[in-house]
Amino acid sequence: MADPDDPTPNRPEPPPPAWRVLEEEHLQHCKVFDVHRATMESPRTGDPHPFYRIESPDWVNIVALTRDEHLVLVRQFRHGSRTVTLEIPGGLIDPGESPGQAAARELLEETGFRAGRLEDLGSISPNPALFGNRVHMQLALDCEQVDVIRNESTEHTTFELLPARDLRGVVREIGIDHALAVSALYAYEIWRDASR
Repeated sequence: MADPDDPTPNRPEPPPPAWRVLEEEHLQHCKVFDVHRATMESPRTGDPHPFYRIESPDWVNIVALTRDEHLVLVRQFRHGSRTVTLEIPGGLIDPGESPGQAAARELLEETGFRAGRLEDLGSISPNPALFGNRVHMQLALDCEQVDVIRNESTEHTTFELLPARDLRGVVREIGIDHALAVSALYAYEIWRDASR
């Protein structure tokens, strides 16, 4: 039972109110995203503050599994970290595409593998402090290699197969450290456990 004299009672508070947009300005178009600055009014103090937002199309990430329970992973150079990373296939959803269509296309382009079937693992916000888009997570099952990798001029991916049983060890040892890839792999594990 809660103590009525306790100054910090364990009661949920109502959510904070939304901030009001006073002014918004487009700052830069950067091919795959746009940068905006907005002057926002604090609902608590009424003071104006500048905030920056990155607008991008939605993305798709694909957890791809072969029939013999191997994950199809990609290695590529990432310009933000300036390192070669190990992660799952993914990319932008093109105008008019569904997440499933984008997943099938990106998987084939980046790895040469085609999915036998796709399952929707849901979508998440990549970083609500800066981004307004969603990352759609797709599970590609019964994947088989049917083509060569077809990278665009700004891409260079290679693929490798990882036994699914080794996934947790690789993530635990930070062999895969792309946060959105780890989120999709976790969503896959939830789906797998629920499907048993």
